[in-house]
Parts: sequence; structure tokens; C-alpha cells
Amino acid sequence: MGQTQDGEASTRTALITGATSGIGAAFARQLAARGHGLVLVARDTGRLTAMAADLSAKHHVDTAVLPADLATAAGCGVVEERLAATNDPIELLVNNAGITLNRSFLRSTADDEERLLGVNVHAVMRLTHAALPGMVARRHGGIINVSSASGFAAVMPGSTYPASKAWVMHFSEAIGLSVRQFGVRVMALAPGYTRTEFHDRAGINMTKTPPWLWLDADDVVRDGLRDLTRGRLVSVPNWKYKTVVFAMRHAPRRLLHRASTDTRGRIGRDEIDRETAGR
Repeated sequence: MGQTQDGEASTRTALITGATSGIGAAFARQLAARGHGLVLVARDTGRLTAMAADLSAKHHVDTAVLPADLATAAGCGVVEERLAATNDPIELLVNNAGITLNRSFLRSTADDEERLLGVNVHAVMRLTHAALPGMVARRHGGIINVSSASGFAAVMPGSTYPASKAWVMHFSEAIGLSVRQFGVRVMALAPGYTRTEFHDRAGINMTKTPPWLWLDADDVVRDGLRDLTRGRLVSVPNWKYKTVVFAMRHAPRRLLHRASTDTRGRIGRDEIDRETAGR
């Protein structure tokens, strides 16, 4: 990956999944402001088109839209084809799209869990696999896979979301180590609670979350792009979450489990009885 005069990573075209809101939208705004062309990926064609027009008008950059449902093989295939294209190659891939479930594993369905894995795991693997050969051949390029601070431990009892994000983190580290000799950088971005539409879309009530825990999406992206330039394999934005992650990594497992107060994935004995009674 090349460098600008101020030391920031220089790219020509970036592809961002989950680009119409939250962290994905912040990536699009900041990269457009730096002069990068964009390929925006999401399911909502209307929002994609409106966002592309706005960014093109404000920053005078080429902005293309690619509607795709990354929970499906067909949706991934559309994006993989663009990533493999040799004309106007993708120099930066941001795998930001992700979903969570507002229920425990016991109350979930196999289909819902497959969809979560499809977006959070399978799509990340497939798009990374599609992008890397060209980047390695060109001897430069970058991939940011958006993980989560929750991926450092089982902090949501009954929820499979942290497990999916743990996979993203370890996958990114492993691939990053293997390709950096070719001038390609792969990094996991692991933010904590960030003010986006993410929890609202999943129907998760976050009103009891202390205000000091919330991060701003633009700050998360700024930290992530800086850490990619520095060659980090994992980026944890903000000192608060660096402290939280340190505790997750080093606290006794029993203490960590007792401190896991997120209740969206918990299920009580009475609910277990109701769930299993009809089976």
C-alpha cells in the first residue's frame, strides 16, 4: 500500500460492505474526503444510490453502487466478481456488514444462525479470498474486517455474535501475518458499543447502556485507518475499550463470566422448560 505525504494509506478505489449506515457510512465519508473512489455495497438500493450521489457531489469522486445480500451465495458472488476485476482494481476492502440476533441460541432457529454466520463469517472469508490474489500480485492493498470488542470473550451469555466476531479477529490476524511480506495489510477492527443503527435494526434495547461506553463511528473509523497504516493486525479504538479488552484477556475466566451482565442472550429455567416442553 502506498503512502501519501502525510503518512496516510493511499488507495484509488475502496469497496465497503454495509456502507449505508453506521461504521460503513463513516468509512465511505472519510475515504471519499481523502479522494478515494468508492464501491458501496448494501441491500437497500435506494439508500445506496442516494448516498453515492451525495458523496460524489461533495467530494467529486467516482462512486459506484453494488446492491447485494451477503447472507446469500449469489450476493457474495456479485461482490467477489467486482473484487477480482483487474480494471480499476480494489485497493482497500472494508468488510463491515454484520448482523446480530436479539435472542439466545436456544430460542433461535438454525436458519437465523446460518444467516448470522453467512454475513459475519462466510461473507468476510469469501470477499477476503476474492480480493487478496490481486493485491498480492500488485504488492499493495489493504483489508479491514470489522470485528468487535465482544470477540475477545464470551460476554453475551447465549449469544453467538461474539463467537462470530472472534472468528473474524483470528482470521484477520492469521491472514494478515501471511500476506504482509507481499506489501498487503489485513487488520481486524474491534470497536466497542458504537452509535449506529445496528442495535435498533436487531430490536435490542440499549437504553440502559451507560453513555460513557458509547463511541462515535467517525472516531472509530479514524482510529482504524490510522492503525491500518501503522501495520496493526488488530485495532481496538479508544482507550476505554483498550482497557476493557485488556481485562477480558487477563481476568480469571470465572470472574469474567460472572461480570457478563448483557442479558439479551440469557435464558431462565422457566423459559428452558417452555422451549423444551413442545419438543
